[in-house]
Order: sequence, then C-alpha cells, then structure tokens
Amino acid sequence: MISHNKLRNIVIREEKNEDMTDVYNLIKESFSTAEHSDGTEHELVKKLHNGISFIRELSLVAEINDKVVGYALFTKAKIGFNDNALVLAPLAVFPCFQRRGIGSSLICEGHSIAKKLGYDCILVLGNDKYYSRFGYIPAYKMNIYTPNGFPKENFMALRLNTGGFIGGKVTFAEEFGL
Repeated sequence: MISHNKLRNIVIREEKNEDMTDVYNLIKESFSTAEHSDGTEHELVKKLHNGISFIRELSLVAEINDKVVGYALFTKAKIGFNDNALVLAPLAVFPCFQRRGIGSSLICEGHSIAKKLGYDCILVLGNDKYYSRFGYIPAYKMNIYTPNGFPKENFMALRLNTGGFIGGKVTFAEEFGL
C-alpha cells in the first residue's frame, strides 16, 4: 500500500531489499542523538529482518524526492495467549527532517495496514506525550504487563480491533533480547 501526502511531498511505502543500506544509515544517524539509545538499533533491525517476527508489509519507509528519510518497523509479538499483537520499533526520521509529520505519517500508515491485516494491538516503548496523540495509552491500563526495567508510563499500547481480551505478559521477538 502506498500513501502520498501532497502537502509535504512524502511517500510512505513498503521497504524494498535495495533500501536496506539507506535504512541502516538512517537509523544509525537518527538514534545517534536520541535521549534513550544504546547505539545498536540499526543492528537490531538487521536481525529483525531475518527473524520469524518480520512482516514485509509493515516495514515502511518514508521518501521525499526519492530519498529515504524515515522508517518504521512493526514486528509480531504475543500478549498472554494472543499472538496477534505487534511492536513498533524502531521509528526513525533523519534529524534534519524531523517535526514535519514524517513520523506521524509512518505511524498512521502502519496502523492502517496492521488493522487491515487483522492485528489486535500495537505496543511501543517511547515518549508518552508523542504516542498518546495516536491513541496509545500506558499498557498496564490494558492489563498488559510492563517488562522489567520499562517505565510504566512509557510502555504503551494501542488497541486496533475491539474483539476479545488482550491482557497478559508480553513476549517479544527473540531478536529484542528481552
């Protein structure tokens, strides 16, 4: 699925194999100045691409004038007995392109695709003020157990579909090492 925002000339599309070097460099640079980063996010993405939790349709790039300027990856997770959940990580935008709606466009397109694919919930560890704009709430309010060491207010969840109970312990893709 392709989304095009004419006002900002942003194209959101599925990542292609030939984008990997651009995505790797984008993640490395965008996380180099991040407040909470271990500097290995780009390596994590390589591992996730080769793992069983990877979903090609939910590996998204943002382009401006045919240049990759943003990236979002949603991978499979499990909450309790529900294996129909996703984790948004990472979300990255080149620093010089931040605050232009690129991250928001990536998130909204990812939500739309995830919902069409039938996923129930998306989890994210991030800024509560930023992600709450998209409907995320602290995961513990949905009876989703916060992993040890994660700040309760920053481990957030978004319910995509209204059916069934979602609560329980989160099992991440093994590549996250959690």
